Amino acid sequence: MRTTTAGDVTILLPDLDPDDLDPVTDLPDDDIRDGLVQDVTWRGRQIEDQSIRGCQITAADLGEITWEGGTLYGCEISRTDLSGAALTGVTIERCAITGSRFTGTRLIDVRLKDVLFDNCRFDYATLSRVSAAGSVAFTDCTLAHGTWSSCRLAGIALRTCDLSHLELDSCRLDGADLRGSRLHALAAPLDDLRGVVLTEDQLPDLTRMAVDALGIDVRTDSAADRNH
Repeated sequence: MRTTTAGDVTILLPDLDPDDLDPVTDLPDDDIRDGLVQDVTWRGRQIEDQSIRGCQITAADLGEITWEGGTLYGCEISRTDLSGAALTGVTIERCAITGSRFTGTRLIDVRLKDVLFDNCRFDYATLSRVSAAGSVAFTDCTLAHGTWSSCRLAGIALRTCDLSHLELDSCRLDGADLRGSRLHALAAPLDDLRGVVLTEDQLPDLTRMAVDALGIDVRTDSAADRNH
């Protein structure tokens, strides 16, 4: 059993042997199991209620795919382009996704459990009603300029990620570990950050958010003001 740890989050990872996998080049109409998917181009294809299980996907072009329903289970995905893709109602479980691109991707009603995103780009991505049903970690990821709304991501790890200009709306991040992440210009209601874990050097960014949220007028006293 393979596991990895990010902060206090332990994730169960897939344990695949490429020698046990069968090469897959064309996108079939039914489920894909135990497949070795390398250097394929499925850009703009549509997937509906399909399951992809026990597969290794490497250097694939899955940009602008539309995937509704179905499951991604026990897969390793690396150096794959999913930019502009739309995933709706998909369950992602026991997967390791590394060095992949989700720029402008839309995840809607997606359920995550035992998922690691490492060194991935989610810039300008939209997450709506995404939920963590188990351990989830983003490590060394770029999440800048994204929009997350109505997500339930309590207890996830967001370690050493770029969260600058990320916008949160009605999200639950209770206990989320944000240590080491860049929070510059993070836009979030204070309630969305209730219970998150930070380091001391991240407090100035949190203070700025609190000042903005409360409409506090911060002024510098002039010498004339101090003399009266």
